[in-house]
Amino acid sequence: MIRSVVIFCLSIFLSDSFAQQATSAIDRMNNKELKEEMLKSSMVKDIPFRNIGPTIMSGRVTDLAVDPENPMHFYVAYASGGLWETKNAGVSYEPLFDDQMAMSIGDIAVNWNTKTIYVGTGENNSSRSSYSGVGIFKSTNNGKTWTYMGLADTQHIGRIVLHPTNDQILWVAAVGHLYSDNDERGVYKSNNGGRTWAKTLFVDNKTGAIDLVVNPSNPNVLYAAMWQRDRKAWNFEGSGMGSGIYKSADGGQHWEEVSGGNSGFPDTQGTGRIGLAIYPKNPEIIYAILDNQDRRPEKPNTPLSDGLTKVQIKSMDKATFLAVDDSLLSDYLKDNGFPKKYDVASVKQIVKSGDARPADVATYFDDANAQLFNTPVIGAELYRSDDSGASWYKTHTDFIDNMFYSYGYYFGEVRVSVANPAHVYVLGVPIIKTEDGGKTWKNIEGDNQHGDHQALWVDPSGSGHLISGNDGGVNISYDDGKTWMKSNPNAVGQFYDINFDMAEPYNVYGGLQDNGVWWGPSTYEFSTGWQMSGEYPWQMLMWGDGMQTEVDTRDNNTIYTGFQFGHYYRIDKTTGDEKKITPMHDLGEKPFRWNWEAPIHLSRHNQDVVYMGSSRLHKSTNKGDDFGKPTKDLTKGGKDGNVSYGTLTTIAESPIREGLIYVGSDDGVVQVSQDGGDTWTVIDPNLTKDYWVSSIAPSKYKEGRVYLTLNGYRNDDFNALVYVSENYGKLWRAVGTNLPKEAVNVIAEDPVKEEVLYLGTDHGAYASIDRGNTFMSLSGGLPNVAVHDLAVHPRANELIVGTHGRSVYIANITAIQNLNELGKKESLKILSLAEMKINDHWGDYNYDNQWYGYNEPACELVIYSESEGKAQLKVMAGDRTMYVTNVDLSSGLNFYTYDLSRSGDAAEDGTPKAKNGKVYLEAGEYIIQFNMDGKIANEKLVVKE
Repeated sequence: MIRSVVIFCLSIFLSDSFAQQATSAIDRMNNKELKEEMLKSSMVKDIPFRNIGPTIMSGRVTDLAVDPENPMHFYVAYASGGLWETKNAGVSYEPLFDDQMAMSIGDIAVNWNTKTIYVGTGENNSSRSSYSGVGIFKSTNNGKTWTYMGLADTQHIGRIVLHPTNDQILWVAAVGHLYSDNDERGVYKSNNGGRTWAKTLFVDNKTGAIDLVVNPSNPNVLYAAMWQRDRKAWNFEGSGMGSGIYKSADGGQHWEEVSGGNSGFPDTQGTGRIGLAIYPKNPEIIYAILDNQDRRPEKPNTPLSDGLTKVQIKSMDKATFLAVDDSLLSDYLKDNGFPKKYDVASVKQIVKSGDARPADVATYFDDANAQLFNTPVIGAELYRSDDSGASWYKTHTDFIDNMFYSYGYYFGEVRVSVANPAHVYVLGVPIIKTEDGGKTWKNIEGDNQHGDHQALWVDPSGSGHLISGNDGGVNISYDDGKTWMKSNPNAVGQFYDINFDMAEPYNVYGGLQDNGVWWGPSTYEFSTGWQMSGEYPWQMLMWGDGMQTEVDTRDNNTIYTGFQFGHYYRIDKTTGDEKKITPMHDLGEKPFRWNWEAPIHLSRHNQDVVYMGSSRLHKSTNKGDDFGKPTKDLTKGGKDGNVSYGTLTTIAESPIREGLIYVGSDDGVVQVSQDGGDTWTVIDPNLTKDYWVSSIAPSKYKEGRVYLTLNGYRNDDFNALVYVSENYGKLWRAVGTNLPKEAVNVIAEDPVKEEVLYLGTDHGAYASIDRGNTFMSLSGGLPNVAVHDLAVHPRANELIVGTHGRSVYIANITAIQNLNELGKKESLKILSLAEMKINDHWGDYNYDNQWYGYNEPACELVIYSESEGKAQLKVMAGDRTMYVTNVDLSSGLNFYTYDLSRSGDAAEDGTPKAKNGKVYLEAGEYIIQFNMDGKIANEKLVVKE
């Protein structure tokens, strides 16, 4: 009877919390054909995007594959930036995976004999921004083309292992879904190069395979690390009894657990992620790095005379606390950064009155960020087996501190030197090395190296050549970690947020995953020339995981930004002065709940007004110097768990009316206030359910109009959820129903044309010219990368795209704004041309030096065509044809660059040729003409002296 009651209560909880359903693999795979069709029919697909970086801070690396015969040649896989290849030791790279269904990569493997590359999509980490994949891809021509090899519903790949001598055999460690249970996790084997797969190791639908190693001298022997994890938006259990090490002696057909029991390897609820390394010269030696989430034994209390500690205060009753020496309490308050209003007298009075407990004093600063570092887990432990996994022993007696913290799920990589089995590298927040088999350790993370290490290649020759992949990109050492250099020419920054100022030229601002907040010029073009001046064009404003930015455009100098969980500052960009503005709760109250990416909003009506969102809305009228009383809790109230939840995710004020404010939360609440935040109305909970509110965009054209996007990513629900309301959210209409099943992150309204909208999803950017009824693909140089944020610069008329994996892209959107009018009036139309000015050096050497190429003009022609087909392009001076060629036009907007040269007879009329052999137009007026099946479009081109 009791059992049935428990099950009944649980079913109610689950039905409420998991209203969303994980998107099926079939539906996700159908995206491929839908996206191809959308791209083919898109009228805006050729609008050119330019990448403005930044590059130097890079983004999270998940794997490396280095040519053992030529270490100058290697591949780098990024968490959300795709696959890149270098052939010159990291001086430059080329992307190889930009057009695939998923750019997030968990692992890569290369058969260097056959030049075959395997890519496992879906990051192997289980972070807040770990995007899911769709299985395995294979290339036999160095990434020119890719063949899809299946395992669609694995979503996250931990490792790919190739048979050392049989190129048809490979194994895959599949982690499985991140936010939902599924059976498509475990170890898979293929005997035919990936054409078909057999799942040979499965524990349960919460436990996946995170690592896999093979005995190089006997490939029938393999070891697999299984990892139980269960992530929800409010809680992450990164360990469990399902975690453990398994061994196969028959090529991965059958497995038996070699951890737990009397093996010496832990088998507890705290057994978390495991990484494996096998010593190739003696494969009986195996190392396993464990994230042990069991709690450390409590330390004995220290005498009060040594200074107050949190643990001591937390255990005190009222009388004991009030008897504490005032000087000790004063030191504690000062050392821990309590607000000035809390001095010894006021704190004791608050506790004496019963408005706060001593424990409230101890935990005053225990926010979600502090808990990441202060949760007393055992953390990193290294185990070794000398008998092929039959038994294990821990290599050290002390704790390995400051390596994994409570987020060891983010790490789990160990490497052993081929030259010496006692030389072992462990990757965590720093990268550490032991030379005595794990008894003692040293930090080998040095200058030019970012923390949070995810990948490491150790030269098998024992030369000391190391290549490291971390949250800050790629680092290379030639002296076993004594010194490092960066190898970050790739624009693979992981932006959470994007914004701009109104300087001339304008600057772009944004927060990046684990790389702080940066700003840089919108005109930036990649170059290594800055290394001569020592001044990189992009500059850092803030550390940590960079979050949202707001710019006071009255001076383009006052910036509001910060790092994770609401730690925000007001910064003077010129002087570097900063003031923390995050509002704090009163002593005795529950701490405010802040989202990982807490929202901040600067009113466009009065830029002295700053809004911040915790679980409540906070308003300052004096630039954040202080905040008034916050609103009530505007969420569903949070849930028990170890992840901050029940928090605001977005704040948006109407650009038309001051005080008309919308907020959205991570637990599916949207509320509107029409009086500056005094009163609130909940918007349609049946629509929002438990969905994460990813963006709200009040219209500048109609006061009651508002756009809304919801995101089901944290339930593995990838449906595109986009809505519009014309009456302040009372009634909603779904838009964007032609979008593929991609979680939506942001919607933005065009500042010039009411009917134009822009959208960013986990796999790209889209535009609509009919107020969202249908969307078209934007892809002119823009890869299938996650678009986290969008902004439209009103003066420059440019769309700024903040991607989570490929930094920042910009495109001029004038042609999109004119597309509706073009379609109504013209079947073939050349948009207006800028005047060109003659340069006497056209066709001559740059810098008068043959080694620097030619100076060549470029006139960009933008052509609208109602249909697809071939057209003839002519440039005429009166009746004389100066230039003629044939071009292919697609339906919609086309872009053709004309170099102002003459062709045919016009190039052979005796006019002197430039050094590049071309003859250019002289000053005068010309007609540019496109002729497509009798449809003719003309436009005047003026070339001035």
